[in-house]
Amino acid sequence: MILVFILTLFLFLLIGIPVAISMLSSAIVMLVVLGMFDTGILGDYLIKGANNFSLMAIPFFILTGEIMNAGGVSKRIVEFASAFVGHIRGGLGYVAIISGVIFAGLSGSAVADTAALGAILIPMMIAKGYNKNSSTGLVAATGIIGTIIPPSIPMILFGVVGGVSITQLFMAGIVPGILMALGFVVAWYIVSKKVNSETLPKTNLVQKWVAFRRAILALLLPAIIIVGLRGGVFTPTEAGVVAAVYAFILSLGYREMTWKQFSSVFVDTAKTTGVVLFVASTAVVSGYAITVGQIPRELVDVLSGLTTDPTILLLLIMAFLFIVGAVMDLTPAVLIFTPVLLPVVTAVGVDPVYFGLLMVINLSIGLITPPVGTVLYIGCSISKINMLDITKGIFPFLLVQVGILILLILVPEIVTVPLGWFTE
Repeated sequence: MILVFILTLFLFLLIGIPVAISMLSSAIVMLVVLGMFDTGILGDYLIKGANNFSLMAIPFFILTGEIMNAGGVSKRIVEFASAFVGHIRGGLGYVAIISGVIFAGLSGSAVADTAALGAILIPMMIAKGYNKNSSTGLVAATGIIGTIIPPSIPMILFGVVGGVSITQLFMAGIVPGILMALGFVVAWYIVSKKVNSETLPKTNLVQKWVAFRRAILALLLPAIIIVGLRGGVFTPTEAGVVAAVYAFILSLGYREMTWKQFSSVFVDTAKTTGVVLFVASTAVVSGYAITVGQIPRELVDVLSGLTTDPTILLLLIMAFLFIVGAVMDLTPAVLIFTPVLLPVVTAVGVDPVYFGLLMVINLSIGLITPPVGTVLYIGCSISKINMLDITKGIFPFLLVQVGILILLILVPEIVTVPLGWFTE
């Protein structure tokens, strides 16, 4: 059944069938092989897939990102970071990293964060003499932090499919996200030493205060979300509503979003939400087929024959997911492989929240690895470079991400200890 599932799924994907239809089709093939195909059950699970309260957080966080980009919030965050570090050597790179961390606490989407950051910073960096490949690579890599620091849309999907606390997943991402940002700072320091680029004018205390005052309300949003979740004030879904309403009020105050942009924000949000929820629905059908086909049990038996050591098992699974992430987008990969792999790791005592974080980080790296790296294509379209050039530019930051992933596998306390602080 493992072979039936993998071969049918990738066959459908290779011949160009959309991901959601491929997942649904592979599930139907499995059910037919098992002699358990029933259109009534199929329809029931399709409806159940979208009819989930926790999934409602996704459209609200998507809406938050859209409003942030159209309403002037993104620009103020970049101006704030520029006022403090723009004057040092390679300063705009550090601006990108700081802004990326702040953006991550607003939208939860690597694609949205990269598009927003790239549109503002990449042209500015190129104009100041920065290397186009390295600049684009840094911005693309920084966008990945959006899937790690809360709120994170992929973690919502993992929590829904795996039955894991979304709040705990959010809290687990704080320290690794900051660690990744610090790794980017070190990598950019090394890369920027080779380039003689212009710096921004140094700002005085008054200018710093003005930039801070203009951005303070936007900077408060990530803190409101984290404190609200940590204190039990609202659920992740309610946090999405709070974020969207807060961003909308800010955009009204900034008066930079026109009514035409306002309507397009909702249209774009609806389009993206429709795609995500349809994929989620078909993933639930696949999960049902995977369960009745006893694929998790088969996989446990196979892998337990190789090793029962949790660390070695995680390294094997992460190597597999790294390959998957290079050829499959983040959302379907999380939805497809969570019900398959979660029982395997929990059988050897791995914490599901810890595994969910590792899985999301690993598959997020796939967003910046060819040939399917969605974030890479966004960077290419903004800076007008080809895939080979951006791959060269992103390589140092890709090494940082892979290194941090391996570190988290070998030293799980980096995640589990702070998680205890945040959730007690």
